Amino acid sequence: MANHKSSLKRIRANATKRLRNRYQAKTTRTFIKRLRAAEDKKTASELLPKVISMLDRLAKKNVIHKNKAANNKSKLTKFVNGLN
Repeated sequence: MANHKSSLKRIRANATKRLRNRYQAKTTRTFIKRLRAAEDKKTASELLPKVISMLDRLAKKNVIHKNKAANNKSKLTKFVNGLN
């Protein structure tokens, strides 16, 4: 275990950030699943901007890679545009 005050604080901060990142990533994955399960274009079009925003936020905070966010956004947009 660390002995310095600053390293103990860093351990606490990292644990807090890890939990927050995991929560946000899991929530985003859930919304992606909801979007993919959408049957009609109207509901999917309403969900798409929210999901894109979540992906951008995760990429900005380096929770996921920026290219992964871009790939997800591209595939989801194609999916929504293909719905009737």
